[in-house]
Amino acid sequence: MYTGVFVQTHRIAPVNASPYTVMMSRTRLLLPLFAFVVLGLAACAQPEAPEWETTFFDDFDSFNTENWQDQILWVNNEDQCYLRDGELGTREVSDGTLKVRVIDLGEPIECDNMSKFGEQHPPTQYVAGRIASKNLKEFSKGRWTARLRVENTGSDGMFPAWWLLGARNNEPPVQEDDEDVCWPQFGSGEIDIFEHHGTAAPEDKYVARSIIELEEEPCNGDWWTYQRDLEADIDKFHEYGVEWAGDDLIFLLNGEEVARNDGLGNVISEPLFAIINFAKIDASAMDTTWTMEVDWVKHEQRIQP
Repeated sequence: MYTGVFVQTHRIAPVNASPYTVMMSRTRLLLPLFAFVVLGLAACAQPEAPEWETTFFDDFDSFNTENWQDQILWVNNEDQCYLRDGELGTREVSDGTLKVRVIDLGEPIECDNMSKFGEQHPPTQYVAGRIASKNLKEFSKGRWTARLRVENTGSDGMFPAWWLLGARNNEPPVQEDDEDVCWPQFGSGEIDIFEHHGTAAPEDKYVARSIIELEEEPCNGDWWTYQRDLEADIDKFHEYGVEWAGDDLIFLLNGEEVARNDGLGNVISEPLFAIINFAKIDASAMDTTWTMEVDWVKHEQRIQP
């Protein structure tokens, strides 16, 4: 009966054949078997189908207003004033990267930044950049990643951040009727993918976290329960990301899991927009301009089988 592999049972060469004749006869016999094995291995080595598809990618060849807008507001009692349109160099796209900065003007200027409570920021000598994908690029779940670096880390007062906020957040600018949810209730949840607190952390430390609402204080957040203290050479480019993995949120550094918030994957599941900003969190003096440089930002969605 034929079993799939042909085996020759008669003598492969005359008894008095030369070594060369014997070798060639054996080669002719083994070639079909060799081909069969190679084809089988090739069939097994087919590439796996991709697990993720890219739904948004910006590599900052220019400042694309279909992806980003300046977000002008006053939060966290920050010391700086956010400026529009990259005024005074507070944001710049050049050489294929985005730069957002905090700049010391030396003298105070008037600031039009408003809080969600209608309070106006007092005059300040510090100006900065903040951009958001609000109402432009908003996604539910998936995976967000940015490749970035920060110079002069560890300086008192510096507060660069790459983070996500719920699309129904009621902080300026309010542009849609449904932007009426206070932070950090569902619809206005927060995920911090990268934050560096120069006053409180050494130059190679950053934090990642999810913020959920305090049960006893509506519209106030629990900053600490899910905070994860992490380490990287922040002045060098790294990829900082967050991924929804089942019920959990996992934080990524260069594609590898470095921290996890258990059970929050379905708690913060609303559409989110991305924010890149550099703040000055206290009144500490600056001795140089602070810069966060971003190479690219992307969002991916898991491909359903």
